[in-house]
Amino acid sequence: MPNTVYVGPNGREPVTLDARVLAAALLPCTFVTDSATQLSQLTAPGTTAIRLLAARDFYSTGQLDANDPLKTAYASGDTGIAYVLEPGQRYLVAVAAATYTFGQELTIAAAGRAAAAASTNRVIAFSREAGAKSAGDLIEVEIAMPYVKA
Repeated sequence: MPNTVYVGPNGREPVTLDARVLAAALLPCTFVTDSATQLSQLTAPGTTAIRLLAARDFYSTGQLDANDPLKTAYASGDTGIAYVLEPGQRYLVAVAAATYTFGQELTIAAAGRAAAAASTNRVIAFSREAGAKSAGDLIEVEIAMPYVKA
């Protein structure tokens, strides 16, 4: 698994937001929403813009040497970067504890993590991996054109 949130396609750079202040202590690879000045945790997909919090890899070399930046939380008030999600792009995202299948429809759940979409949930991504995962594990997903699952 690469040590970066953005997985591909590799033919171009992903779009990110300008630096924003974090409204709370948040983990990279979780879903957030942005206002003009801050990023806040999402716990369900709604009508707001869905973003994915990037890793702290722009902080300092020491941070990368000491800890996995994909598992190191930002503190409340830190400056964060978030990806602007587009259909077809692939990212590593934190998931809820469950067993996932390849191609499974995913939505946003507690703590900004992806989880299996149930009927009437808004689908935001598809799993690109299969297997049992613990809460907070990272899996590769492909961003979907959002829709409501029948």
